[in-house]
Amino acid sequence: MAPDSEQTEAPEERWHAPDHTPVTVVAQNLRMRYRVLRTDRTPRPGVRGLLTRRQRVSVSALRGVSFVARSGEFIGIIGRNGSGKSTLLRTLAGLEAPSSGTVLTSAKPALLGVSAALIPELTGAENVKLGALAMGLSPARADEIFESVVELSALGESIDLPMKTYSSGMGARLKFAISLAADPSILMIDEALATGDATFTERSRRAMDGLLERAGTVFLVNHAAQTIENMCSRAIWMERGQVVIDGDAVEVARKYRWFAHNLAQGDEDKAASLLRDAVLEGEEQRRATQLLVAPSDESPSAAGVPELEPDPFTKVYDKKSLSPRRTFPSTILPDDNPSPHQRPRSSS
Repeated sequence: MAPDSEQTEAPEERWHAPDHTPVTVVAQNLRMRYRVLRTDRTPRPGVRGLLTRRQRVSVSALRGVSFVARSGEFIGIIGRNGSGKSTLLRTLAGLEAPSSGTVLTSAKPALLGVSAALIPELTGAENVKLGALAMGLSPARADEIFESVVELSALGESIDLPMKTYSSGMGARLKFAISLAADPSILMIDEALATGDATFTERSRRAMDGLLERAGTVFLVNHAAQTIENMCSRAIWMERGQVVIDGDAVEVARKYRWFAHNLAQGDEDKAASLLRDAVLEGEEQRRATQLLVAPSDESPSAAGVPELEPDPFTKVYDKKSLSPRRTFPSTILPDDNPSPHQRPRSSS
C-alpha cells in the first residue's frame, strides 16, 4: 500500500492558493456561437453533382461557462482540441465578445502571445523594449526589466539576433518573459510553457509563484495534464464548450488523464463512461457557481441565443439518441447539426 499512497500524493512544488482572497475574475453563463459555412458533400445525380453546395450553420464554442477566480489562484484549463479552452481565454481577456453572458475582471487581463506586439525584423533586445512599452510600461521601467526578461527567456546571445531567426519555442519564451515582467494582476497563458525545456519550465514556475505571491491570478491552458497537475492549484476540465468538473488540480487532471488514455487506446465506451461520471460529479459544483454569481439582466433571446440551449452531455448519454460510441468522437456538437430526419432532402 505504501507505493500507491506515494503515487497519489501531490507534488511538493505545486502552488497552493490561499483561502478567502478577493475575487478577480467572474464568468457568468458565457456562450459563444460562430456562424460558418459548411460544405454539403451529399452525392447528387447529373450535372448538379459537380456543383459544390454550402450552407451556413451555427457552431457553439462555449455553452454556459460559469466560474469565479480569486487572487492567488493558479488555474489550469484542460480538455481535448476544440473543447473551447482558447476561446474561453480570449473571451476572458476581452479579445472576443461572447454571444451572451458576462465577464467581470478586477484588472485588464494579459493574454500571453497577444499583449506583446513583437516584430520579427527587430532583434530580441529591441522587442523586449517594444513589448514592454506595448503593455503600458514607461521607458524607464522597460530598461529596468530588461535583464530579468533576458534571464527568464534563457536566450543568451540570441537576444541580439532578429526574432525571425528564432524557433517557435524561443519566441514563445521571450513573449512569456515580457508578459510576466510587466507584473500583470491577471495573466493568461495559452500553451506557451509547452515549448520550453526543463530549465525554462523551472524558471517560469518560480516566476509565476512570485506573481501569485503578489496576489495575482494565473490561467494556464495546456494539453499536458501532468503539467497542470504539477503546477496549478485548481483545474477546469472542458469538453464541447462546457465545464465538466472544476476542482483540485491533482484530482481533476488525473481524471482527465485516465479519460484521455482510454480514448487514445480506442476504448470509447470506457472513455464515455468516465466522462459521464465526471459530469455527474461536477454537477453540484456547477450549480453552486450559478448560485454564487448574480443573474444578469441580459436576455438570452435578445442576444439571439435560445433560453434553453440543448446540453451536449445529455445528448451524448440520452438513450433516445445514438450510442456514445457513435456520437462521442464527433468534432461538431450533435445539437449544432440537424439530425438525419431533420436535414432537407436534396432535390434530384
